[in-house]
Amino acid sequence: MSKIFEYQLWHFCALVISITVFIFLGKYVEFFSVGSLFGIDTVFWLALALFPPLAHQLYVAIVWRLELYKNYFSSRLGWKKSFLIYRLGFSALFGSRLIFIIFLAYANRGTLKVEPCLVYFLVAFIMPIVAYLFYSVKRYFTFERAYGIDHFDKNYNVPYVKQGIFRFTNNGMYVFGLLILYIPALLLFSKVALVVALFNHLYIWVHYYATEKPDMKQIYGSTP
Repeated sequence: MSKIFEYQLWHFCALVISITVFIFLGKYVEFFSVGSLFGIDTVFWLALALFPPLAHQLYVAIVWRLELYKNYFSSRLGWKKSFLIYRLGFSALFGSRLIFIIFLAYANRGTLKVEPCLVYFLVAFIMPIVAYLFYSVKRYFTFERAYGIDHFDKNYNVPYVKQGIFRFTNNGMYVFGLLILYIPALLLFSKVALVVALFNHLYIWVHYYATEKPDMKQIYGSTP
């Protein structure tokens, strides 16, 4: 049981600190309460936009650890069916990160006062990087591995990928994958959505150091 909860105290502390910070910002920072969508205030959309990253990373940590150390799901359903069900939940939570940031950006639109040309340049810079990442994942890394198939299939043992975008960084998905969340914040000129996109990008590293990196050492004996 100690291995299941390894480093998760740090994960929990990061979660509590994050929620506390955003409660403070929502209450005392003026632009966090500017705007509405469908007659609903920005603060409500902020709360909704924060739920997916928090829930997503808790979901993955719980499922991965229970499966890695207890075979909790595969012993009941078989690893293939368990992995499929887990992927559906993962995809829904990951996709909702982007969806709710879009809603938040619409509610808080126009609060980011910068030159439009700069914004469009940043978006034009980000989009090919994100596209190249998804190509690299599909072509070299595989989406199954990105989901965490190595936690379910005990015979899975594939070398670390050093092709595509992974030539430049071992953690391509963490460095570049969350850049997609900045696009609606930038295009709709939303300060709050930009802050939440940045939070997503920083908080994903909590998952890496508290969950994925220790798990890779358990599965492969090392990390890239």
